[in-house]
Amino acid sequence: RVIKTCRKMGIQSVAVHSDVDSSAVHVKMADEAVCVGPAPTNKSYLNMDAIMDAIRLTGAQAVHPGYGFLSENKVFAKRLAAEGVMFIGPDTHAIHAMGDKIESKLIAKAAKVNTIPGFDGVVKTAEDAVKIAQEIGYPVMIKASAGGGGKGMRIAWNDEETREGFRFSSQEAASSFGDDRLLIEKYIDNPRHIEIQVLADKHGNALWLNERECSIQRRNQKVVEEAPSTFLDPVTRRAMGEQAVQLAKAVEYSSAGTVEFLVDSKKNFYFLEMNTRLQVEHPITECITGLDLVEQMIRVAKGYRLNHKQEDIPINGWAIESRVYAEDPYKSFGLPSIGRLSQYQEPLNLSNVRVDSGIQEGSDISIYYDPMISKLVTYGATRAEALGKMEAALDNYVIRGVTHNIPLLREIITHPRFISGDISTNFLPEVYPEGFKGHQLDVTERRELLASAAALYITAQLRSQKECPFQVSSSPVEWNQWELHAELGEGGHSVVVTKSQNVFQVEVDGEKVEVSGQWNLASPLLPVTINGTERILQCLSRDASGRILLQYMGTTVRILSKLAAELNSYMPEKVSEDTSSILRSPMPGTVVAVSVKPGDTVAEGQEICVIEAMKMQNSLTAVKQAKVKNVHCKPGETVGEGDLLVELE
Repeated sequence: RVIKTCRKMGIQSVAVHSDVDSSAVHVKMADEAVCVGPAPTNKSYLNMDAIMDAIRLTGAQAVHPGYGFLSENKVFAKRLAAEGVMFIGPDTHAIHAMGDKIESKLIAKAAKVNTIPGFDGVVKTAEDAVKIAQEIGYPVMIKASAGGGGKGMRIAWNDEETREGFRFSSQEAASSFGDDRLLIEKYIDNPRHIEIQVLADKHGNALWLNERECSIQRRNQKVVEEAPSTFLDPVTRRAMGEQAVQLAKAVEYSSAGTVEFLVDSKKNFYFLEMNTRLQVEHPITECITGLDLVEQMIRVAKGYRLNHKQEDIPINGWAIESRVYAEDPYKSFGLPSIGRLSQYQEPLNLSNVRVDSGIQEGSDISIYYDPMISKLVTYGATRAEALGKMEAALDNYVIRGVTHNIPLLREIITHPRFISGDISTNFLPEVYPEGFKGHQLDVTERRELLASAAALYITAQLRSQKECPFQVSSSPVEWNQWELHAELGEGGHSVVVTKSQNVFQVEVDGEKVEVSGQWNLASPLLPVTINGTERILQCLSRDASGRILLQYMGTTVRILSKLAAELNSYMPEKVSEDTSSILRSPMPGTVVAVSVKPGDTVAEGQEICVIEAMKMQNSLTAVKQAKVKNVHCKPGETVGEGDLLVELE
């Protein structure tokens, strides 16, 4: 993202990278690249000595720190200043003041910015945390003082959860930011998360560039953002913008920054934190204001005044961002997935679509870094137009080789509550209390899906006969009618397919559906017309058993010939594994801690081990009271998804 703007401005760029990122997109785009160490972040992207060496080696005059790692680290900014290298961000005193959540809250109070009730100091031990939480009153939020991006944050509803939250938050904070200090404040239940983008120069000028609605979150990390917010009226927007600018001026802020607020149902808003860097979701602000925020940051760092006044900042149209992650959305709304992108195609053939990504076909998604694949942004004159574009963009986005969260993103942006703007940070657990199970098809959608899968199945059969005319087939080439059996979920359906040129008439359980299309089986995208409505399907896989995995609202269908379906009833069923007596890793990662040994008795819900993946720690617990039979892992080991960790008797 930064290199794109540097190129536009005629500035040469140097990429720093870890050894596993030697083929990364930013490395290929930059004019020069320097390896700063091995994969673990503390040995590469957080390794200040190696990065300072890279600056000296290349003669770099300025550093843009990006979104994470050292972007809000005052020690790094000081080291740059000591060597006369420009840090493209605010001055060190602003980073220090706003980067420390405890100090920033005190400054916000002094600047007459609304703040959340809480303890304005560092929490030293788990027992201190419990005592403070009891004084504030549950629920409370425990979070890393130096944190951000959802790392090192836990909600606690009782003393036990406070102790556990203190432990996990301090460990996550130490590994993500090198700073394990925590603070505790009142948790505002069911709020909206709305942030104000600010931009300030070194001459005392500061602007607010409207808001971003970031309420759709999982594990305190944003999933879908939009600008502007459906919730704010002009009066509230101005009040929030003015308070954000007051805070920026109070710390003599210069550069782009974001002031985050929690907003309750009555439009009361409270200061949450200030991010002294470019936010991941900045593209939606660029879309509605027409400003290039990276360009503005570079200009400000060089000492130029802002070119704009507050009255120049517009809200032109609507923009929405979906964060596309290499995650399995069916596990806790997204547990990390790793692998190689065997096929990757961004939906840039569509108008008003922007994709900010750092990967390409062939890239590896590893356990070392954040699992984000890209930021998919769509915009339009109205929110409805932007949402329509997003739906089309998600349907046209081709990602193979890793599990991804597109089915969840599509569900969110088409959900009636989201469309109406009735959202809060609890949206996902409220809408999917049992977890995300995929799109629940209605009768028409079910019929359309079965008809499309049947047409695809017959197209594949005909193609294989054409290419191999001597093949023995249950569907001879001269036929134009086929009787099939379709399995979707638990149910079976009889399907009759008739073909005339490129048009299939499909009868599903007695109801007729017309399906037509070009049916290019070599293409990852299959544009089809179903009963006159244009749809985009993706055939993710086909196997010899007739199983077809279609990305049509993320569903799996199995199509068999009538004979194969009859014979299938004689096949023995695979016995499912008894998961109550074994613990398998739900994701790839590193074992941080093992809390049991063979012979121990564990209670239901007791922690057995902790797995860290992509900078998040996950506690794995016993599902029943039992005795530990065997432990197959130890701290420091790398495990894959499905690996056996512990056996119980």
